[in-house]
Amino acid sequence: MDEQGSPLAALTRLTGHGRVALCNARVPVSLLADGAPQGVAAPDADGSVQVDVLLDGLVVDQITRAGVMKNDGIDLGGRQLWPMLVDAHAHLDKAHTLGRAPDSGGTHAGARDATSRDRKAHWRRDDLLARMSFALDCAEAHGVAAIRTHLDSHQGQAPETWAAFAEMRAAFADRIALQAVALVPMDAWGGEYGSELADLVATQGGILGGVTRASGGSHGALEGLDDMLDRLFTLARDRDLDIDLHVDEAAQASALPHVARATIRHGWQGRVTCGHCCSLSLLPDEELDRTIALLTEAQLNLITLPTVNMYLQDRQPGRTPRWRGVMPVAELRTAGVPVAVAGDNCRDPFYAYGDHDMLDSWRQSVRILHLDHPFADAPILAGPVPARIMGLDAGAIGVGRRANLMLFRAYTLDQVIARPQSDRMLVRAGQWCSPPSPAYAPR
Repeated sequence: MDEQGSPLAALTRLTGHGRVALCNARVPVSLLADGAPQGVAAPDADGSVQVDVLLDGLVVDQITRAGVMKNDGIDLGGRQLWPMLVDAHAHLDKAHTLGRAPDSGGTHAGARDATSRDRKAHWRRDDLLARMSFALDCAEAHGVAAIRTHLDSHQGQAPETWAAFAEMRAAFADRIALQAVALVPMDAWGGEYGSELADLVATQGGILGGVTRASGGSHGALEGLDDMLDRLFTLARDRDLDIDLHVDEAAQASALPHVARATIRHGWQGRVTCGHCCSLSLLPDEELDRTIALLTEAQLNLITLPTVNMYLQDRQPGRTPRWRGVMPVAELRTAGVPVAVAGDNCRDPFYAYGDHDMLDSWRQSVRILHLDHPFADAPILAGPVPARIMGLDAGAIGVGRRANLMLFRAYTLDQVIARPQSDRMLVRAGQWCSPPSPAYAPR
């Protein structure tokens, strides 16, 4: 890995036992759980500091300024050392149906129809397990610490999908922390089935969710939305469950203020996450300011999905798209709204590409969202923020936390972004762990 022959090969001998120091590592301050340690030199232009990190078995035992442990450890030579990252919005049940599902044409409506047809034809236990396990093997190979997946939970499908998810959660328990959200149109929460689904989700320790449109409809004005939200929030409150919604995934849609007001109305501040929110970026400045103030009052968490929304939004045959479909991240963060980036769909009708690689999603997001010049705390959007949304001690390097780490050949953040980092080195729970990506072979 190193052109100068430094002893990085020693990383391959990490076993998760004993005490080992990783010396002279460059870590973004935003990825240190407790900030820069005492006595460390000032952050560089990237917002990174040089530190020594002492591992004790499965966990990080100590973090000091660089040079304190230089005689007893592995010299990383100032390379970037990161925690494994967190994907707080994925769709493991849809993943890797590309080529089998009908062609979506790259549009949201086409993807919804193609997925529905594929689900009815194929989504049985063995099919779900095969595709989910392939997806999780990819994520493991890329150094993902945790994933929150939305699961299509339509009547007749939910029990089989949630059972398959439970199997995967158990199988990957020591490698990737998994959470699941019930994904249905808003009107599905009404009536007897809404209660049945909420009970199923509660039994699985999941999260209530959905998409702010009606069954078979598209994002936009939705009559009776407040009543539907009240029903959803009541189901969540009665079972003490968080809520995670797909909101306003279109150029013109206005459900987000309704979600914020419902959150306040039901006293669920800090427990609601909204993904996509694409229409926010097209609001006039004054209306945007008012909406952001409401989001702040509601303590909503937001997740932007740049790669997928750039793929789907403003797609028309023979016409180049005019906008990016991402939320106004800079304005939201300035106002104190927690914002994370995530991967969303992967090789399915909603997004034809991807590889469950949160580092790649973050690298693309930096370029798309202009999170550079300076980088400042940009890495936080793929580490600490999504980890907090999921309620996990992940996505950051800190004393007492599991030693789930990624070492790059890069020294600076622009170098991290410039290359795919396909030669990254992984340490999971203090143990060398760099499995190859699973092959695209018939299963």
